Order: sequence, then C-alpha cells, then structure tokens
Amino acid sequence: MRTSEHEADWQAKFLETLRARPEVMEAHRLAGDIDYILKVRVANAKAYDDFYQALISKVKVFNVTALLSMEEIKSTTILPL
Repeated sequence: MRTSEHEADWQAKFLETLRARPEVMEAHRLAGDIDYILKVRVANAKAYDDFYQALISKVKVFNVTALLSMEEIKSTTILPL
C-alpha cells in the first residue's frame, strides 16, 4: 500500500481500522517506495474485495497493489534454532 497521508490522525485511524479487521494477519510499515504491507487471509476474491472496500471506506489510500496467492506451498511459524 502507498498513501499520501502521513499525519498522526490518519495513522491512528489506519491502525485502528487494521486492528479491527480479523482478516489482517500481519501489517508492517516499510521504508522506501511502499508505505505498508499487509498479509490478509480471506476465503476468496469476493471476500478480498469486501475487505478492500471496507478499508478504503475508513481511510484514504493512494494506491493498493494486491498479490493473490494461488496455492499455499508452505506456511510455518517455527523458527529453526
């Protein structure tokens, strides 16, 4: 995600919106051209569109690029020690 908004009020509303959405598994603020990356888990493309529409109805966003996973090949939270 890219945003043209960086004011404290916008950031507070954005964080509140993300925390209220159970679909958001991870959210990271980034350095560089992209401002935020979200990992969102939904059942299908319609559910993603519902999430997207709800998000942009709450906060102003400049640009969203979605990458949709076609198949989960590996997913783990185990850290090799």
